[in-house]
Amino acid sequence: MKMKASQAMVECLKAENIKVVYGYPGAAICPFYDSLMDSGIRHVLVRHEANGGHEASGYARISGKPAVCIATSGPGAVNLITAIATAYADSIPIICITGQVNTDQIGSDVFQEADITGAAEPFVKHSYLVKDAADIPRVFKEAFYIAGTGRPGPVLIDVPMDVQRAEIDFDYPKSVDIRSYKPTTKGNAFQIKRVLSELEKASKPLICIGGGVFASNAQEEINELAHIMNIPVITTMMGISAFSDDDPLFFGMLGMHGVKSANTAVNECDVLFLVGARVGDRAVRTPLALEKTTKILHIDIDPAEIGKNIGADLPLVGDAKYVLRQMIEKAKPQQHDEWIAELNTYRQERVFEPAKAGTVNPRWFIDRLSRAMPDDTVVVADVGQNQIWTATGYHIGKGGRFMTSGGMGTMGYSLPAAIGAKMADPSRTVMAVCGDGSLQMCMMELATAVQHDVKVKVVVMTNNRLGMVRELQTKGYDGRETAVFLDGSPDFIKLAEAYGIKSCRVTDEKSAVEAVKLLRDYDGIALVEVIVDENAATL
Repeated sequence: MKMKASQAMVECLKAENIKVVYGYPGAAICPFYDSLMDSGIRHVLVRHEANGGHEASGYARISGKPAVCIATSGPGAVNLITAIATAYADSIPIICITGQVNTDQIGSDVFQEADITGAAEPFVKHSYLVKDAADIPRVFKEAFYIAGTGRPGPVLIDVPMDVQRAEIDFDYPKSVDIRSYKPTTKGNAFQIKRVLSELEKASKPLICIGGGVFASNAQEEINELAHIMNIPVITTMMGISAFSDDDPLFFGMLGMHGVKSANTAVNECDVLFLVGARVGDRAVRTPLALEKTTKILHIDIDPAEIGKNIGADLPLVGDAKYVLRQMIEKAKPQQHDEWIAELNTYRQERVFEPAKAGTVNPRWFIDRLSRAMPDDTVVVADVGQNQIWTATGYHIGKGGRFMTSGGMGTMGYSLPAAIGAKMADPSRTVMAVCGDGSLQMCMMELATAVQHDVKVKVVVMTNNRLGMVRELQTKGYDGRETAVFLDGSPDFIKLAEAYGIKSCRVTDEKSAVEAVKLLRDYDGIALVEVIVDENAATL
């Protein structure tokens, strides 16, 4: 079928069942936008290109499928790099479509030209600069396949203006065959047998879940295996919510900001089973010491991740969902009652210190909020103190989901990602938790939520500080606090009113009760500002 290449790009998205895209137009991507206009695909105009990438990320994490963001050439494309790097660090499948100057102008430093494929190269699974319009159907088919299979990640497609305007014979491929890309999904049967044998022999086994469990949609399988073999479970920050907080086998998040029960479990276990977790420096500070005392088993679909941060005695390459199913078929019930009882002694009750007048203890508020919201709420934490308070304090119920920027630690992630998550599943409550610093990196996306009636809930922890950096300076730099004061910040309640968003401020327990009720019951966009002590700490 003859059509313009820009129309072919739209037909590719339709073939991949894309219902919504996030973007910001410009001259170099206008041919594609013109074809997109009558396509039936919903376009969400973001207020900054990076936020388009974050919104696609939130959509992909909830839908489990690659999502799409769009930018123009030059600054538009370059603005996307932070979102691309954020998605790459956390293995999130997004397709980034950028416009480019005409092919005969590439390399001439013309207006709004940037080598986006070169600039983004460290942060993508793969990238394409399309110079022949006839390649578009194949490129799009490959891009979606690469982004969504193996270890998921971002793929960039850069399309010059003249290529978008060219005419081609459109025929979307039915399958993909990339000679150099053959991700392993099923685990080696012999290695699976060895891993099960080690777990059966262990007297103090421990399962550590990472974000890879979500990437492979293996939550049910890891829960089933843990219960068959009666093995305690902990998570990295990216693995939070794969296991319900209410499950008696769950002992919390490990790491420098984790809980005592999880960190003690890692130190005391004799076999540590890592599932889709790379265990970075914030999770285990002394990997060499752990390697000497513990037998480590590691499942990951990306062989490069196994042994990268912590040595593995038994590596097992494969998709967690497939591998865990293979294990479940052969797993035998085990008894670890004494080990579980020991770990139960390390659980700590949540005790909240009273806040000074005019402020609220942030951990108390997060705890109170989590017990009021529906179990299946999606909670998107930003980066900084608010991230730690939420990760360790929000009580995730069955069916709930916790999301954050874990690998890159990108401030300003929570609000746009929450918008994407809510659009992926409008039936669920979706809440962004951020600090007053991180909100100011993305608060323009309140307009996106209003324009498209995306009913997200926003919690802003306000202490007029870049709290995490201030805390680091206080403890590590003799209290020399610099460049962390947020004087000049807006009144967030008035800001919300300017957008027509229902809001309230929390300064004590009484106003906290009213705020929680607003977040739980109001059927619309809502913003709650929680006033926090400027010296509140995470540890």
